[in-house]
Amino acid sequence: MAQNLQMQQRLAEKLIILNEHAVGMLVRIYNIKRVLAEFRPEILKDKAIQAAIEKVYLKKFPLYDSKASQLTVVNQKKEDILQALSLFYLTFVEILTLKDQIVELLTTIDALQFHFDIVLNFDLTKNYLELVTSYITLMILISQVDDRKAVLSLYNNAFELKNSKSDPSYHRLGQMLIDYEAPLKKLTEEFVPHSRHVIPALKSLHKIYTTRNLSAEELRTYQVLAIFYDSSKMANIPSTEMIQCEYLSLETMERWIVFGFLVCNQGLSDPSAVELWKLALQSNLCFTLYRTDMLLYSDIINFFENMKGQNKRASEVKEFQIYSLQNSAIFHKERRKFLRNSLRDLSLAFAEHPGLLGPKALYVFQGLSLARDEILWLLRHIHLSTLKKQNMKISPDDFTDRQLPELIFYMEDIKVLVKKYKEVVQSYYSQYLSGYDSVLLQQLMSTISLCPPDELVLLNSFVESLSGLQDIAGNDYNNVQLKGFRLDWFRFQAMTSGSKVDLELKTVGELAKHMNTVIFHTKMVDSLDEMLEETTELSIYCFHTPILEHHFNQCMEFLPQHRYSLVFPLICSHFMMATHSHCPEERMSIGNTSLKYINWFLKHICNEIVGVVTKICAQNVEMDQKLLPSEAVPALLYQQLKTKDKEKKDKKLQEPSKPGIESIRKNREQLSNLDKYYMALTDLCYAINYSPVISVWDHCFIPQEFLLQTLEAMLTKVIADLTQIVTDGKTVAKPKDVLCAIQSHLNILQNVGNFVHLDISRLLRKVLLEQSQPVDSNGEKTITSKYKHWYVDVLMTHVLCNFEQMTYSPTRKSIICLAQSHVDPLTTAAEDFINIQEFRALAELIGPYGMKYVEDQMIYAITAHFDEIKKLVKARKDILIQVRTNFDKPGILDLVNQKLMTSHKNTQSDGDVLLSNLIKIGLIMAVHSLLKEALNDVLTQRIPYLLGAIQEFQDWEFQNNKSLLVTDLLSSIGVKCPVDPSLLRRLQSVYASTESNKDDYDTACLLLVFLAISLPRLVYWDQTIFKASLDAHFNSSHCIAYGLSQVSGALFSLYGPDDAGVRLKEFLNLASSSLLQLSQQNDKDSARNRESVYLILDQIVKESTFLTMDQLESCFPYVLLRNAYHGLYKVTPSEL
Repeated sequence: MAQNLQMQQRLAEKLIILNEHAVGMLVRIYNIKRVLAEFRPEILKDKAIQAAIEKVYLKKFPLYDSKASQLTVVNQKKEDILQALSLFYLTFVEILTLKDQIVELLTTIDALQFHFDIVLNFDLTKNYLELVTSYITLMILISQVDDRKAVLSLYNNAFELKNSKSDPSYHRLGQMLIDYEAPLKKLTEEFVPHSRHVIPALKSLHKIYTTRNLSAEELRTYQVLAIFYDSSKMANIPSTEMIQCEYLSLETMERWIVFGFLVCNQGLSDPSAVELWKLALQSNLCFTLYRTDMLLYSDIINFFENMKGQNKRASEVKEFQIYSLQNSAIFHKERRKFLRNSLRDLSLAFAEHPGLLGPKALYVFQGLSLARDEILWLLRHIHLSTLKKQNMKISPDDFTDRQLPELIFYMEDIKVLVKKYKEVVQSYYSQYLSGYDSVLLQQLMSTISLCPPDELVLLNSFVESLSGLQDIAGNDYNNVQLKGFRLDWFRFQAMTSGSKVDLELKTVGELAKHMNTVIFHTKMVDSLDEMLEETTELSIYCFHTPILEHHFNQCMEFLPQHRYSLVFPLICSHFMMATHSHCPEERMSIGNTSLKYINWFLKHICNEIVGVVTKICAQNVEMDQKLLPSEAVPALLYQQLKTKDKEKKDKKLQEPSKPGIESIRKNREQLSNLDKYYMALTDLCYAINYSPVISVWDHCFIPQEFLLQTLEAMLTKVIADLTQIVTDGKTVAKPKDVLCAIQSHLNILQNVGNFVHLDISRLLRKVLLEQSQPVDSNGEKTITSKYKHWYVDVLMTHVLCNFEQMTYSPTRKSIICLAQSHVDPLTTAAEDFINIQEFRALAELIGPYGMKYVEDQMIYAITAHFDEIKKLVKARKDILIQVRTNFDKPGILDLVNQKLMTSHKNTQSDGDVLLSNLIKIGLIMAVHSLLKEALNDVLTQRIPYLLGAIQEFQDWEFQNNKSLLVTDLLSSIGVKCPVDPSLLRRLQSVYASTESNKDDYDTACLLLVFLAISLPRLVYWDQTIFKASLDAHFNSSHCIAYGLSQVSGALFSLYGPDDAGVRLKEFLNLASSSLLQLSQQNDKDSARNRESVYLILDQIVKESTFLTMDQLESCFPYVLLRNAYHGLYKVTPSEL
């Protein structure tokens, strides 16, 4: 008796350990089966080895002739064979050991004549049936492993050649493989003595399985999961005698029933057993062996057909198959529909009233378990959707559930709620255990008339443990461990379930049922996470990745399911639950699969969001364009034509659509495309915002960051596309149009920020700041680079080459085209692009950084023209020195001028070349100044207070010190400086080391002299005509003022003693003298444009910060300027 008791005390531990070991071996054998089928070891592919396998090893397996000639190659490669096949061989050895241990335990249970009833001894019965099923599954899987005999024989031979003896386990392994060639037949014979306990254990499932395996209509009738059905009992714990069976997986029970009755089919003579067998078969078309391996109806039918006297059973199975083909798909489809609605109600109820999670915790796990079973059923059967049997067609729609993501989502949502309010559940059940369960347990113990001492010790410890829960300090449930409590109850079941014990559990049924309820309550205190994992994990998807992809694509194609799309990344977090410590080699592959798919899912969802955002942006850009002034032309034209054609009634004019007409609708149900896009965006953003972090294999994925990165890439691409060169290759989008489109995109992105917890401001700053640089973080050209190329390399080059056909107007602040016909496209583009409005838009787009880059690149273009001027000055150096020293001697000046200028007024002289280059430099500086003005206008509007603080430096002591740092600061915000720092640096970098400062200073002085005596040449240029309405000369000669002001200031600041004012006053005297000599010439050519040239001198003084009007009046009669202005502004309105 004592020995039997000692053995019984170890049965609980043995069942737990062997079940865990059996699962590990299932993982190992599944992995070996897959490797040998898909990734066959190289050693088995060797032709010589293959010949040895076919002709020696498999001929009389497990026996073989070790001296056969074909085995010579085995001796040569024995080390490689042992290394390659050791894992496979040792796995089979371990399985053999496990088989012996399981058989020994089953025999012990038979000897002790255990009574199994899942309602009473739940843990004992569950573990016993699970061990039996795992053993059956393991033997079936072994029989399906490819090359199993070859692996064993080859390894043993190599081992024998190396160690001079055979492996001790080889012959038993070989015999096992032979015995289990037909595994079900062998297992049937093997389980004859065990059937006395297997069959009663299975029959005890009758009450549970028949009440759990209900149709959707029956579930509604019985108010299953109806939390609000009876409001008076809403705060009560559901009363049931088999609480742990309520959330037991249906799939697990069906596997127990089918596999158990397959090997113990003699039990099918009992009506209750037949009903279980029938229900299980009629609900399925296949049964899970392990992961993706299935037991099909054909396997069951073949098994019974090959058994003597079981033809009737085979016929019954065929009938069940026909019924299942006709009804099971619809049966489960309706049940999934019921569960979607029920779980949604539970989710909403628990979210609004989390306190209900305490008393209604059973509903949570019951609903989760049922939902998980339905998902697993669909995964098992989805590949059977095209099955044709008994001349019947199965509709693929029955195995297609477009709303499956919604069901999974509610499972995840309830799981999140339970974890969020975990302390509510723990607090409720700890008080319930100590305040009610412990008291009731004491009362039930008092009804036991005779209790052995060992059992009494355990019962007293139960009461003590439950009573101690009320003393938990500060609700610190993290340190509560009740696993020992549950293991003791398992031991108690093992001790009291035998036939020859002093206290039989079936005699104290009420106590057993109460303890099973207590066990569930203890799990609510310390094992909530494990319970959630058991009822929600969907790691099986890891082995059905094509189905997972199909379900995801189906979800993204079905608009109402978009809001549930994040469940697929969440499923990837389950994959690592499929790993087992017995098979560490598959951990890496499963982990990589989970990372691969979560990346793919998140990117696809984010791309879908970006796609919707892009469509919304396109619609908004289109609506914004309808509000442009140019879009009013069709409406005005329609009104004009309508007025003219009133008498022509037969002519029908089509009225152009007006902006905002898309908002007019008769009822709210009529959805526009934009409405649909916003609905899709709302659902997708809800999905991406559902989970802040998803943990997968020690990696943390933040969906919002994925979306942020995708939106960043989208915005960068949009900006790049908006500034692409148009198909003709001669124009790009205007900055105003690009700015309007980008603002539309930014407004939509701000709306996305309202849907998702995203730092949209950081995104916009990052992208737009990158666009202010020449290249972005990916090395691609930015909007700054593209507009720099367009403005500097294309438009300005064209303007400089055609400066006599276009001019810069200070009044209009733009380039003006003078030609009336046959206008070059680039000329028109220059007029459209180079103006203050476009430059303001450009400043909004690329900011101060980008504007500075464009300005600097524009300054670089001055170098070539300045080189030409410098060469001219050096070539005429001696003559210019004479002019400078004799500027007050008119006679000598006339002689020198004749040497510098050509004899004929229409022949181009060096002075004309000088003027042309200086005009080009002036045009560049005028546009450069326009860029600065546009930037200053934008910054004044954006940051007026900061701008005001910076501008104060201009009037402070730094100006007196002429600090280049302060000048840079002022220039960066668009403030006009006496000397442009960009020009100063450019001249310094190019010419600083070529000559001495004295030579450069002299050259600068002579340049002013050359210009002063060359100004009169402008009189003979046909286009030196001042246009009052433009405040400009047709040939842009007024731009000499811009060029002279900046170049002279830079040159004398760089090379001289900073005496630009003195040198410019000297220039003014000499220029005035030269221009005054024009009045002494009486020819018509000199008189034609004389007044226009006078104004250039006035403009030079106005533009320069070093000259004053007093200085001009001291050397040039103001009356000439006044008369010139009076004559040139005295024009007709048509000329304006």
